[in-house]
Amino acid sequence: MTTMKSVLTGAQNKIDVVDVERPVPGPRDALVRIRACGICGTDTFFLHMGGAPFGPGGSMAALPLGHEPAGEVVEVGAEVEGLKAGDRVVVNPQGAPSGIIGCGGELGGMNEYLLIEDAEVGRSVAVFPDHVPFDVAALNEPMAVARHCVNRSEAKAADKVVVFGAGPIGLGAMIWLKLRGVEHVVVADVIPERLETALAVGADAVINSATEDVTARLTELHGQAANALGQPRAGTDIYIDAAGAPAVFQAAVDSAKWGAKLVMVAVQKKSDAIDLGGMLRSELTLIASQGYPTEIFEVTPELAEHKDLFARLISHRVPFAEVDRAFELAMTPGAAEKVVVTFGDGE
Repeated sequence: MTTMKSVLTGAQNKIDVVDVERPVPGPRDALVRIRACGICGTDTFFLHMGGAPFGPGGSMAALPLGHEPAGEVVEVGAEVEGLKAGDRVVVNPQGAPSGIIGCGGELGGMNEYLLIEDAEVGRSVAVFPDHVPFDVAALNEPMAVARHCVNRSEAKAADKVVVFGAGPIGLGAMIWLKLRGVEHVVVADVIPERLETALAVGADAVINSATEDVTARLTELHGQAANALGQPRAGTDIYIDAAGAPAVFQAAVDSAKWGAKLVMVAVQKKSDAIDLGGMLRSELTLIASQGYPTEIFEVTPELAEHKDLFARLISHRVPFAEVDRAFELAMTPGAAEKVVVTFGDGE
């Protein structure tokens, strides 16, 4: 039996690196050698739980981690078309018949090798150019999440937008908005270093929401408007919540002019700290954004075209031999912006 290393969690706040059998592709499958895999907030969520509640009767089950992989095809089944050994690929975690890769499915992307079941270019995998580093390619999945949020916003060039949360999704949304030609995009966060990154990748302005009055700053940046009752409000057209804190949601409600939109891409926890009634005063439209129904490979060519810009979102590149340290960084609030684990010569 040929084995490989695989990362899973089966106990709270703990990862295990285990030896498992290396998959053998069937006639419709492909085998990918993973060269880089990002760590996401969803990974840390599963780590905090110590697995996923998908066992018998809802019990916790050990879970293979990793849903942001990029790698190199090493073996292709006889019936697979459009793929060959040596192709560099990104993966659609939601395209696996055995369940979402790294999010409750049988397979995880934080492995030395990943089986692509029923491999089909444009559905389960996409090929990216050789000049794109694997670590940048591993941003494909989170940037698809960010792209879907921007698509859901239907932002137009003349719109004025604020993005709350300067993590990878928030900054990805900001980049997509600017590439879409949106005139003015502000990023708000509480961590100064993240705001510096936001400016470096193209934000028109930033707000430190820990020290500044968000409504006042937005009014200064986007002009003054009014809500449905005629009360003064910021001229911001679209609010994007990529932070997920009740205070952020409430800041949008407090600032919103008549007819503004709030796009919710961050995972929200139940909270009594949000005044939903306040939405009436602006007829605020709430738009939820989940995953990437069509965007997973829509983003791939542009990610390649603007690879140097997106590379600035990666704060830490950690070799697979130190994967424990990589997850520790990702689980420590404020310690890292984006951690990507590299395998072998994954650079």
